[in-house]
Amino acid sequence: MTAVTTPADYTHRLLGLEGSTAVVTGASQGIGLAIAQALASAGADVIAVSHSMPEGDSDARTAVEEQCRVFTPLRCDFSSREQVAALAADLADREVDILVNNGGTIRRSPAADHSDEDFDHVMDVNLRTAFVLSCEVGRAMLERGAGKIVNTASMLSFQGGINVPGYTSSKSAIAGLTKALANEWAAGGVNVNAVAPGYVATANTLALREDPVRSQSILDRIPAGRWADATDIAGAVLFLCSPAASYIHGATLPVDGGWLAR
Repeated sequence: MTAVTTPADYTHRLLGLEGSTAVVTGASQGIGLAIAQALASAGADVIAVSHSMPEGDSDARTAVEEQCRVFTPLRCDFSSREQVAALAADLADREVDILVNNGGTIRRSPAADHSDEDFDHVMDVNLRTAFVLSCEVGRAMLERGAGKIVNTASMLSFQGGINVPGYTSSKSAIAGLTKALANEWAAGGVNVNAVAPGYVATANTLALREDPVRSQSILDRIPAGRWADATDIAGAVLFLCSPAASYIHGATLPVDGGWLAR
């Protein structure tokens, strides 16, 4: 007798991550925390990485363990090439099925005043770290013939921005790196994609949201009429990490409430 497949079973096969291990960088708060929770809710154990990730109690630990998944905290200063290399070697020795390169930073100043130190710092944290981790983890994924890598790009992967030349350069490069790795690794069973968040209500945007004039000008440009919640971004990442996205390679998916469509 043929087993009946219910809609719930079908959805589970498309989006379920049971038996997988996911690494999420920048997972202590904001978007990274929401991503860790979303992946755990779909069945993944989570290795959460940030420069200040506690060994004991943390929001990230609670978010993952409430889903009855295994939580592993790791610390890394993404501006330190030595620490990133050590993290990459550590992760290469683990069986990582999903890598979410979400950790990032921003330095604001007009381009004419943007220091070399600020530029290098942002490029190291946002771009070089994603490249190094992707190569080390991706090599093992290729050996197994399967894996998912999702990078965090930005609206400024498509636009120029103002007073953030280092950040814009790094996020434009993330979109390019995503395509380059996808071109090389898609045939080996590794999906490499990116999400490009719009304006998200996190601690990093608090000053903008508390400025009534600036906040309203932003909302006027967003067709959805609201700021994104971190879970909006996490949902897109979950999709790209799932079997449902198995034929998506090299894409940078805007999650911006329609901002780029205006």
